[in-house]
Amino acid sequence: MQLDKVLPPIPAKRYFTIGEVGELCDVKPHVLRYWEQEFSQLKPMKRRGNRRYYQHHEVLMIRRIRDLLYEQGFTISGARNKLQELVQAERDRRRLGQSLIEGAELPLHHSAVAPLADDSFDAVEASFAAMSFEGVELMRRELFEIRNLLSSEPQLAF
Repeated sequence: MQLDKVLPPIPAKRYFTIGEVGELCDVKPHVLRYWEQEFSQLKPMKRRGNRRYYQHHEVLMIRRIRDLLYEQGFTISGARNKLQELVQAERDRRRLGQSLIEGAELPLHHSAVAPLADDSFDAVEASFAAMSFEGVELMRRELFEIRNLLSSEPQLAF
């Protein structure tokens, strides 16, 4: 396993087999099965014959776990704790984003936002700047799924 290997882009599809995930994340299938036992956030859907099907967000999580373990040198326990922190930070970011959407009448430029203290605006601005490409991509895919659920005919996500 090459640690400096650039991982391939994740194709735009709904489900991935364990073999596909292994190739996308440069991790062997038996390691993925082990990680499912160690990281409660990994819960691939199982169908006929206990075959695993991973969704896009799980592939991203596996890449994050791989990075923590192989690139940053965390132990399993340390990676589990760090991942929990990252998940909580993402929840906080989403909650903050949701409250901004609900209050869309507020201008987003700090010079026009008199009622907000400068430090609270800086926190909002920093949380948007910290959102990774993967986070934006995940949000985009979730919006496509919501649109597909609401429409009468399923549409492809691009």
